[in-house]
Amino acid sequence: MHPLRLLSAAEQTARHLRGELERGHWVGSLPGVGALAAELGVNRKTVEAALGQLEKEGRLAGQGPGRKRRIVTSKAGPARPMRIAMLEYDPMARTEGYMVELHHSLGAAGHTAFFSEKCLVELGMDVARIGRLVRQTKADAWVIGAGSRDVLAWFCAQRVPAFALFGRREGLPIAGTGPDKVPALIAATRSLIQLGHRRIVLVVRRERRLPEPGRAERAFLEELTAHGVPVGAFNLPDWEETRAGLFELLRSLFQTTAPTALIVDEAPLFAAVQQFLAARGLRVPEQVSLVCTDADPTFEWCLPTIAHIRWDPAPVVRRIVRWAATVSRGRTDVKQTLTPAEFVPGGTIGPVPLAERSASV
Repeated sequence: MHPLRLLSAAEQTARHLRGELERGHWVGSLPGVGALAAELGVNRKTVEAALGQLEKEGRLAGQGPGRKRRIVTSKAGPARPMRIAMLEYDPMARTEGYMVELHHSLGAAGHTAFFSEKCLVELGMDVARIGRLVRQTKADAWVIGAGSRDVLAWFCAQRVPAFALFGRREGLPIAGTGPDKVPALIAATRSLIQLGHRRIVLVVRRERRLPEPGRAERAFLEELTAHGVPVGAFNLPDWEETRAGLFELLRSLFQTTAPTALIVDEAPLFAAVQQFLAARGLRVPEQVSLVCTDADPTFEWCLPTIAHIRWDPAPVVRRIVRWAATVSRGRTDVKQTLTPAEFVPGGTIGPVPLAERSASV
């Protein structure tokens, strides 16, 4: 259960205006900000914020400074509240800040958003089991978090509208969004190479490796190749996605020719890698450099600072809310968008150990 979040004055105003628009209270355009503020008994800033939210949802269109906002009509009919099921990758994803904000934003837009009974990991990414869950769930639309290629392709074949939040969506006819980590991962890899690292390992989930490496993973391997570093299974290893499987991977990596740098996908996996290195007495960054491909609130408390990739979740949330507004009117939306991500250097990366540098010369 998420903590109670009271709607702000702007959100309450937007909800009221949304209902009046759906009832046809105004035709053509809305009254001016001053007239609405007087009618609703709120200040102009609150009205402006509420109108801005309705513009983002596609319900209103601005016509320039000092002009009234035009009401966007749809030949497909008025918007209808929807029940939107959110099928997350794993239980931890449900507590992410952007998921909490998405839950509230969809609610503020008039929809009922809820998490499905089971997540993708619990269902084993099995489309047969996912199909049973979908059939048993009363939902008008689905948001799928970090779905595999097979899972997202299955949703594309269904009549229910679906949105791919992250996941292997490239080339599929499904709406989607997520951070563009390719430039940031290239920057992180290049920084490590410039520091003398050549044995760099990228630890990612199965869905990012198979049936072939994703965009970011391909960019990582290509960057190594461009700098004369031979690539293979060592750089993008396969592993069993359990706690024991992760630690077995790390033990095997450090058993013979150990990596000098690890790039780890997801903050929970990053924390597990840190624990493994500490238990083995391996110092960061003196012996091993570390990069996390995501940001995490706990990083603010870490010394040395954590090298990581960060991105703004606000555009992601807004894109899904706009998609919901479109499909709630009976229209199709399969547009895919990307939001920029950046590499943030930190104290967990440093020069390759001198002994390693000498050995590679």
